[in-house]
Amino acid sequence: MKLTAKGQYGIQAMFELALPGNEGPRSIKAIAERRDIPEAYLEQLIGALRKSGLVRSVRGAQGGYLLSAPPDAITVGQVLRALEGDLALFDCLADDACHKAGLCPTRTVWRKVHDGINRVVDSITLKDMVEDYERMLAGTEAV
Repeated sequence: MKLTAKGQYGIQAMFELALPGNEGPRSIKAIAERRDIPEAYLEQLIGALRKSGLVRSVRGAQGGYLLSAPPDAITVGQVLRALEGDLALFDCLADDACHKAGLCPTRTVWRKVHDGINRVVDSITLKDMVEDYERMLAGTEAV
C-alpha cells in the first residue's frame, strides 16, 4: 500500500495541531508553513478532517483549527481513513469482489496483512507521535 499525499500531509497537519504549545487555534496558513504543505491543498484536507470529526474550527481573528479530542484519543488510523478511505491493500478483500473469494489461497494472506496494518495504525496516537518526536529532538541535542 502506498499512501497518497492526502494521508501524508494529513498526518503532518494533525501532528502540528497535537504539538505542545499549540493549544490555541492554528490557522491553515501557519500549519502549511510549518509543515511545508501547499495551503490550498491543506484547506481541502482540513475540510475532510473536520467532516470526520477529528478537528473543529474556531471563528474570528484569532480563529483556526483545533483537535476535536486530546492527542491520546486520535489515532493515525482514524486520520488515514478520514482522508484515504479504507486501508485495504487489495480489492479482493471486499465480500463481493471476487467469485473465487471463498476458495482463494492468497486471500487469507492479504487479510492478515490488511489486519496487521490496521492494528498498527490504530495503535499509534497523535500523542505517541509527539512523544517520539520529542525523544528524537532530545537525542539530537545530546550529540
